[in-house]
Amino acid sequence: MNYIQLEKLGEGTYATVYKGRSRMSNETVALKEIHLDAEEGTPSTAIREISLMKELRHTNIVRLHDVIHTESRLLLVFEFMEQDLKKYMDNHGNKGALDPATIRSFMFQLLKGTAFCHENRVLHRDLKPQNLLINRRGELKLADFGLARAFGIPVNTFSNEVVTLWYRAPDVLLGSRTYSTSIDVWSAGCIMAEMISGVPLFRGRDNNDQLNQILRVLGTPDEGTIERLRKDSPEIQPRPFPRMPKVPFSHLFPKAHPLAIDLLEKLLKFDPAQRISADEALRHPYFTTSHALQPTSGANANQAQAVRVA
Repeated sequence: MNYIQLEKLGEGTYATVYKGRSRMSNETVALKEIHLDAEEGTPSTAIREISLMKELRHTNIVRLHDVIHTESRLLLVFEFMEQDLKKYMDNHGNKGALDPATIRSFMFQLLKGTAFCHENRVLHRDLKPQNLLINRRGELKLADFGLARAFGIPVNTFSNEVVTLWYRAPDVLLGSRTYSTSIDVWSAGCIMAEMISGVPLFRGRDNNDQLNQILRVLGTPDEGTIERLRKDSPEIQPRPFPRMPKVPFSHLFPKAHPLAIDLLEKLLKFDPAQRISADEALRHPYFTTSHALQPTSGANANQAQAVRVA
């Protein structure tokens, strides 16, 4: 084999990831080893990940270098990234919360990678801090495309068992199977809020509790929004909603700059039709105005680390 397997980096349900080194170039790589079941063959998640990642070449998407297939295992060879966003927040954050310059850089790169996926008609469907990888140069890249799907016209009917619960959009929680790019945008908004505060914004125990957590912040949607949702996704069943007022994000995140709050409001709309697109979000004043790096309420702006925006 052209790669030397080094220490284990992590283990999931379907795969184990190791640090590795190329015998040819001496380059450090990540080796994702998927054990194959003799009866079931190659898992559909692996086939999907390989086919999509061969197409998606972008600075903010982790690079798939090679695929090695034997009878008993499948080895995906990726570029090596030092850590994921969750570990970065644990190691560099103030109780997990990152400084304004780093948040803006990471959000820009997350939205760049997401917009590229959407331009190429791919939904990631599992954006969360553990699936965003960061290298020593401060580059953030989307990874783990095992749940990703290509989409097209006519509208596909997808599974609603996607996206880790805390980052799952309300329309998906309600049972929508005709969602689109807006589900990745919702996840990006949840990730932004988490980088600001250091803790996940919505931490539900199950689908129903997750939806209630969202309603406690966004407030109860009006009848018009519910009707629009059911028209777009007939599979959503009518249900009573508890009456809850909206809590402004500026109250939840008093130290965040107003432009950061404004972008958050646009990413985290209950109605998917009203959510900003990833491409539109990249043109938001939050990314084009230097004042957005200055926190309010006297937070220390000098803590900002030099993280390059790719």
